Amino acid sequence: MPLYTTNNLLPFDGQVYIHSSWLSTECADAYFDLIRRETKWQNDQVTMFGKTITTARQVAVYSDKVRTYRYSGNTREAFVYTDCLRELEDKVIAETNEQFNTCLLNLYHDGSQGMGWHADNEKELAVGSSIASISFGAQRRFLFKHRASGQKVEVILPHGSLLLMQGEVQQHWLHSLPKMMRVKEPRINLTFRLFNTL
Repeated sequence: MPLYTTNNLLPFDGQVYIHSSWLSTECADAYFDLIRRETKWQNDQVTMFGKTITTARQVAVYSDKVRTYRYSGNTREAFVYTDCLRELEDKVIAETNEQFNTCLLNLYHDGSQGMGWHADNEKELAVGSSIASISFGAQRRFLFKHRASGQKVEVILPHGSLLLMQGEVQQHWLHSLPKMMRVKEPRINLTFRLFNTL
């Protein structure tokens, strides 16, 4: 089922679509194993209230060329795409008719690791660009919260699913990946983004 035949998950101020079984289980399994093995994972550092905290969650940034990326108060240099990530980006572009050139990867080792409320609104992102998110591994909840009204929307992100955020989502909505302590398996998330070209 094509992504755009699904319903918009948000009631207003942006569009979010999900294809829950975008990749077959066998294909998603193969990508999960390859990405976990070949990615140059780094422990994430987040600055909160002037204090830098190293989280158990691990991250990596890859792009079509070497780029500098500011994330959570830290400046990182993106690695050049692996063949696997370039292949996945091509698949996402073909599915969404959107353009991307950078991928942020997150590795959550189990459900004790999550992500608090935030928006993907870094200054490096091209204005008005979309963000596509692929999930591998443990199925997790994903929440949206409207900045003004506080209204929440929940979606489940299965293994091999593709989520697309379009329009004014980042301006009007926050999103989070809540902890799920009963989940003991790892999850890998890829978010493809369009950075300003220099």
